[in-house]
Amino acid sequence: MGRDDNLVTLVRDRLRLHRGTPSRRLAGALADLAQTGALAPGDRLPSERDLAQAVGVSRGTVAAAFNALCEEGLCERRHGSGTYVLGTPLGTPSFGGLLKGGAVVADLSTSVVPDPSHLVVPPLDPAALLRAPSGHGYDAMGDPRLRALLRGGAAGAWPEGGGEVLVTAGAQQGIDLAARVLLRPGDRVLVGDPVYGGALSVFRRAEAIAVPVDLTTPAAVADALARHRPAAVYVVAVENPTGALPDLRPAAELAAAAEVPLVEDRTLAALVHDGAPPPAPLAPLHPYGTVTVGSLSKVLWGGLRVGWLAAPEPLLARLVDAKLDADLATSAVAQRLAADLLDHNPPGPWLAELARRRDHFTAALAARLPDWTWERPAGGLSVWARLPGVDTDRFAVVAREEGVAVAPGSLFSPDGRHRDRLRLSFALPPALLDQAVEGLTRAWTAARGG
Repeated sequence: MGRDDNLVTLVRDRLRLHRGTPSRRLAGALADLAQTGALAPGDRLPSERDLAQAVGVSRGTVAAAFNALCEEGLCERRHGSGTYVLGTPLGTPSFGGLLKGGAVVADLSTSVVPDPSHLVVPPLDPAALLRAPSGHGYDAMGDPRLRALLRGGAAGAWPEGGGEVLVTAGAQQGIDLAARVLLRPGDRVLVGDPVYGGALSVFRRAEAIAVPVDLTTPAAVADALARHRPAAVYVVAVENPTGALPDLRPAAELAAAAEVPLVEDRTLAALVHDGAPPPAPLAPLHPYGTVTVGSLSKVLWGGLRVGWLAAPEPLLARLVDAKLDADLATSAVAQRLAADLLDHNPPGPWLAELARRRDHFTAALAARLPDWTWERPAGGLSVWARLPGVDTDRFAVVAREEGVAVAPGSLFSPDGRHRDRLRLSFALPPALLDQAVEGLTRAWTAARGG
């Protein structure tokens, strides 16, 4: 589905926040995404068939959801073209309850850069943005200047001399390409638990089976490699959702010894707080079988949709072929803009601002919600909070009614565990974080019967 892959992940995240018939839940999830800006006016929704297959519902369910959105004035069908989002503001009475509880005041459910306002934007020459080495812009590997910056370690990407870089449409596409090349239906993939929900979505779509393992315990990894004979091991340099910095070197060495490919996700590798160094890449420990993926979305802005991957030959050649099959090339304009932004925006200032927001948010949580517990995140953009005695799938619905979107813990487990946990992004500005804590406090009182 190309650019729709990320949308599908977001839809799955929000389906759990809604109740009612399957079509009503799907319509509510899509309405949420329009409210939070993930779907913008003019965006075309995936086809009924593609969305039904990706989300795991019937085509009739998708058609009914689209009809509800059109009846409410959120979308319109264009003959022969598809279904498009309109610019009508949400949260008005005309939307008949698709957004339970009204508009989202603060979206803590997505671990993203909330806007590009932190960026220093250099003077831009539109003509320069339109230049590409090939002239036509279909450069399979990506823009040479951007690739050189990534090879040099820009945004925590890849150590100098670490190998060739293929530019992708975000890290999500990098994980998807790795899955296309490495996995077949029924294959096992070893993953941590909790783990990034977007990767689980990719593995489900590949009809592979994600097997949860404690990747920081060598004996557990060795046992899982012998028992499950996996087709790959997926590891995350800075854990999403927990923000932890796991020691994954033994896991990489064991995968290398077993000749099992390793997929290392370094999307958050540049976002390490409190002066700690970014985690070292694992590819040197498994040089002939590691696919390393990353993104500029957490340091620059997710709307650029620029990521990267690196791998040894001949694995890289297979990944390039899969990329060509998927979309021919990543936007040349986005790549050249990303290179200019990287030149003017070292990660340090944004990292310092994130640490301030983390401390502001956790202090507010501790003051207003003392029953909640968490480990101070060493990296990333989120807090992994435990809510004692509460099912967070249900709590997410209550929080949504108070204007706060949250991601329940079950989204980050292959088998739906962590139902007492929430992933809460702290990337929003402090004023919005304060409003979020107010809404969470009201939701907690309601959930506990207060």
